[in-house]
Amino acid sequence: MLAAALTALFAGSGLVAPAAPSALESSWAGGQSLDGRGNNVLRPDWGRAGTKYSRVTDARYADGRSTPVGGPNARTVSNRVFNDEFVDDKGFGFSVNIFSEQQLSQWSWVWGQFIDHEFGLRSGVLSSDPQGERADVPVNGKDPLETRGDPAALRFTRSTPAPGTGVTTPREQINNVSSYLDASAVYSTDDRRLEWLREGPVDGNLANNGAKLLMPDEYLPRRDARGDTASAPEVELGGELITNPGQAVVTGDARANNNTGVTAVETLIAREHNRIVDALPASLDEQEKFEIARRVVIAEVQYITYNEFLPAHGIRLPGYRGYNPLVDATLSNEFSTVGYRIHSMIHSGFPMETERSRYTDEQMQKFRDMGFNIDPSEDPAKVKLQFVLAQARDNPMILPMVGLGPFLQGLGSKAQYHNDEQIEREIRDVLCSAPDANPKCVFDLGALDVERGRDHGMPSYNEMRRAYGLPAKTSFKDITGESTETFPADPQLTPGDEINDPDSVDFTRITNLFGSEVTAENDPEDTSAVSYARRTPLAARLKALYGSVDKLDAYVGMLAEKHSGPEFGELQRAMWSREFQRLRDGDRFFYGNQMPVLDRIAKRYGIDFRANLGDLIARNTDLERSDLAGNVFFAKGQVPPQSCRVGYRTTARTGTDSGTYEATVRVTNTTRRPIDAWALRFRYPDEQEITGTRGAVGKQNGTDVSLTNPPADGAIEPGETREIALTGTWRGRDGIPSSFTLNTTRCRAEQGSG
Repeated sequence: MLAAALTALFAGSGLVAPAAPSALESSWAGGQSLDGRGNNVLRPDWGRAGTKYSRVTDARYADGRSTPVGGPNARTVSNRVFNDEFVDDKGFGFSVNIFSEQQLSQWSWVWGQFIDHEFGLRSGVLSSDPQGERADVPVNGKDPLETRGDPAALRFTRSTPAPGTGVTTPREQINNVSSYLDASAVYSTDDRRLEWLREGPVDGNLANNGAKLLMPDEYLPRRDARGDTASAPEVELGGELITNPGQAVVTGDARANNNTGVTAVETLIAREHNRIVDALPASLDEQEKFEIARRVVIAEVQYITYNEFLPAHGIRLPGYRGYNPLVDATLSNEFSTVGYRIHSMIHSGFPMETERSRYTDEQMQKFRDMGFNIDPSEDPAKVKLQFVLAQARDNPMILPMVGLGPFLQGLGSKAQYHNDEQIEREIRDVLCSAPDANPKCVFDLGALDVERGRDHGMPSYNEMRRAYGLPAKTSFKDITGESTETFPADPQLTPGDEINDPDSVDFTRITNLFGSEVTAENDPEDTSAVSYARRTPLAARLKALYGSVDKLDAYVGMLAEKHSGPEFGELQRAMWSREFQRLRDGDRFFYGNQMPVLDRIAKRYGIDFRANLGDLIARNTDLERSDLAGNVFFAKGQVPPQSCRVGYRTTARTGTDSGTYEATVRVTNTTRRPIDAWALRFRYPDEQEITGTRGAVGKQNGTDVSLTNPPADGAIEPGETREIALTGTWRGRDGIPSSFTLNTTRCRAEQGSG
């Protein structure tokens, strides 16, 4: 019966159906498709690739069907709201370095982009898609704040409308990937692409594929890896890859070459898949090993997202109560088009500090020729390298040159940018790369985000707030938290035309984590600057542009909101909370609903999905775990030194030369902000081994111990003391641990503690 069902399923696909799986294999796969089909048995199309985005509220078009609602020119808005440029007395402009107040590392936006490629790909992005209408954004070359002379326009193409929409019914858009967090960015959403990605022949016969993913020299395969570039899966090509398409890498998602960050994460996850396959017994057949590895990798991606990534951003979801088939996990248009656009967090520099011996003199010269910044390290055996986003875009060759380990370690070494209305010049005000490389073309991601919201029929800012259960705002200053929304009487400004005066966006004060003022030209390696003031209130600029709060674009208003918690304002936090709860509760294959299978894998093969991102990096590179932060979503250093206090007390002990012990660890948050995602690390002095924890997830490697926040109720509020109970065994002596750190910051130890 199963064989017949498989034959019917593959009929007409051009592929040969695999042999009917064994009962064991079926239990590993659990019926999880590549494209999300059938995740919900009652509603098999919910979340499926190739279906419409869902809507939280009604679409908003000028004609009720398709024409975008008007508003201030998107480039004009970008130059006055998203502009992060400081111009010195000599007329030289550069981005001001304002960083995350939580000191979130660059892993935040890089992992964020990876999972964005997991659950969202609007139709119209790839060249093979049916294309929407060209709707370029005009640019006023005489605008006093226009820095690029007289560009003709910002190139913009509308998303492809869903069939049957936009004529008599409101225009909708198609999501071409599965909405679920199912590692589809690595495995793909279709069998043909996955067959190419797996070891073995590409002959249309899925039954003879290998268990491993194709990874020549442990890196993602290039389009020419199998010799015939023409038959390789489609990838999005830009820059030099247009003339050298064989150098583009192939993975489950067509956007893997977008930048080195996303290429690196997909390389890491593919290596993890192959590592798991290697750990499985040879007695299993190739398909069984593939399905087990895929099941574990999906759970790992979900576990990291819900236990590290989201808590780091202050997203606290209600406790998991199991799968709910009545919850539609289909990605919402509002979240994809507005809420998840975190481009203001992107810091274009990719810093690394690693052993000089990794690279030959020829390689170092190649780095110089490519425009890398190369500086000596304080450690004479090491070297500092840095390249920028412009070099990382459409350039997958960089990753094997610098090495996966040093690159991933570098992502955790520095903070990302502050999540606010500012967007770095590197992605907001740059000349286009190929195929639009001409002096009349400018790339402005902020302006395109505004225009995309209008293209997709997004509600206004206040309508969006109401849709997410939040009250409407009545003034612009109510949004920004400023005391006024009028321009100041300032001799530097043009009275009555302040909005068009370039001095209106001057930075007048920049303050670091410790409350000290720093200069706009501060050391780019100093990531402590977290707040600022400008010559004019943001609220005044918004009022001059939009006139009424009710006309404000939802994306602009969301970014302009005063933060009511770590990293996010009210609206963005509400949008993330709703979406990620639905992605969890409406996913039949969420790890919390797959524990019987995952526990069986752990018991039978010793493979546990409960690993944090730092663990995955250490397992799949030549880095030691101690080279990385306990929680890599927080940058090392640059945080207030007295952010925590730790006490350790042994409460019970048996034996004389060896035995068991019980202990309590007390962690106190001494800051004025919640610590939403945390990793407490310390070192035992002798042979002590933790056997159980309560109040944290425990890991031990030799004498090094890490305790990370539990999946639910993990935040430590300001002034709160969190108790963690430990049980374990000891031999030799039962000593007091030392070197307590919380998110890489040294904690003050209470008397009697190390």
